[in-house]
Amino acid sequence: MKGDRVEIVVDAGDTTRTYEVVASRAGRRVETAVRRGVVEVSEVTRSGSVVRTARFMSTRVLALVEQPVPGEDTSERAARPLREDPET
Repeated sequence: MKGDRVEIVVDAGDTTRTYEVVASRAGRRVETAVRRGVVEVSEVTRSGSVVRTARFMSTRVLALVEQPVPGEDTSERAARPLREDPET
Protein backbone atom coordinates (compact mmCIF):
# COMPACT_ATOMS: atom_id res chain seq x y z
CA MET A 1 0.00 0.00 0.00
CA LYS A 2 1.36 3.43 -0.88
CA GLY A 3 3.23 4.86 2.09
CA ASP A 4 4.30 1.55 3.62
CA ARG A 5 7.84 1.96 4.83
CA VAL A 6 10.65 -0.19 6.17
CA GLU A 7 13.65 1.36 7.93
CA ILE A 8 16.87 -0.61 8.10
CA VAL A 9 19.59 0.39 10.58
CA VAL A 10 22.97 -1.02 9.59
CA ASP A 11 26.30 -1.14 11.45
CA ALA A 12 28.84 0.65 9.26
CA GLY A 13 31.94 0.15 11.37
CA ASP A 14 32.31 3.14 13.68
CA THR A 15 28.82 4.52 12.95
CA THR A 16 25.33 3.41 11.95
CA ARG A 17 23.47 4.16 8.75
CA THR A 18 19.74 4.20 8.22
CA TYR A 19 18.11 3.23 4.94
CA GLU A 20 14.44 3.43 3.96
CA VAL A 21 12.44 1.50 1.41
CA VAL A 22 9.06 3.10 0.73
CA ALA A 23 6.10 1.97 -1.38
CA SER A 24 6.12 5.01 -3.63
CA ARG A 25 2.95 4.47 -5.68
CA ALA A 26 -0.58 3.23 -5.14
CA GLY A 27 -0.87 -0.55 -5.22
CA ARG A 28 2.74 -1.19 -4.25
CA ARG A 29 3.86 -2.82 -1.03
CA VAL A 30 7.12 -3.47 0.79
CA GLU A 31 8.18 -7.04 1.54
CA THR A 32 11.02 -8.27 3.73
CA ALA A 33 12.84 -11.60 3.58
CA VAL A 34 15.78 -13.10 5.43
CA ARG A 35 17.57 -15.79 3.44
CA ARG A 36 21.04 -17.32 3.78
CA GLY A 37 22.43 -14.51 5.90
CA VAL A 38 21.02 -11.72 3.75
CA VAL A 39 18.18 -9.34 4.66
CA GLU A 40 16.28 -8.34 1.53
CA VAL A 41 13.71 -5.52 1.46
CA SER A 42 11.79 -5.10 -1.81
CA GLU A 43 9.17 -2.76 -3.21
CA VAL A 44 6.69 -4.96 -5.10
CA THR A 45 3.81 -4.16 -7.48
CA ARG A 46 0.34 -5.72 -7.32
CA SER A 47 1.32 -8.30 -9.91
CA GLY A 48 4.36 -9.33 -7.86
CA SER A 49 7.14 -7.87 -9.95
CA VAL A 50 9.96 -6.29 -7.97
CA VAL A 51 10.58 -2.58 -8.55
CA ARG A 52 13.63 -2.12 -6.32
CA THR A 53 15.50 -4.18 -3.76
CA ALA A 54 17.87 -3.38 -0.91
CA ARG A 55 20.12 -6.18 0.39
CA PHE A 56 22.18 -6.19 3.58
CA MET A 57 24.27 -8.79 5.39
CA SER A 58 22.20 -9.96 8.35
CA THR A 59 25.22 -9.77 10.68
CA ARG A 60 25.36 -6.00 10.03
CA VAL A 61 21.64 -5.25 10.45
CA LEU A 62 20.92 -3.74 13.87
CA ALA A 63 17.21 -3.00 13.42
CA LEU A 64 14.50 -3.63 10.88
CA VAL A 65 11.46 -1.44 11.52
CA GLU A 66 8.28 -1.99 9.50
CA GLN A 67 6.00 1.04 9.54
CA PRO A 68 2.61 0.49 7.92
CA VAL A 69 0.53 3.37 6.60
CA PRO A 70 -1.38 4.99 9.45
CA GLY A 71 -5.04 4.08 8.98
CA GLU A 72 -8.13 5.69 10.39
CA ASP A 73 -8.37 6.01 14.16
CA THR A 74 -10.29 2.92 15.25
CA SER A 75 -9.93 3.55 19.00
CA GLU A 76 -13.13 5.61 19.13
CA ARG A 77 -15.00 3.17 16.94
CA ALA A 78 -13.89 0.24 19.09
CA ALA A 79 -15.14 1.96 22.25
CA ARG A 80 -18.65 2.41 20.87
CA PRO A 81 -21.03 -0.53 20.57
CA LEU A 82 -21.57 -1.76 17.04
CA ARG A 83 -25.32 -1.31 17.28
CA GLU A 84 -27.01 1.18 19.54
CA ASP A 85 -30.11 -0.24 21.18
CA PRO A 86 -32.73 2.47 21.93
CA GLU A 87 -34.25 0.39 24.76
CA THR A 88 -31.19 0.61 26.99
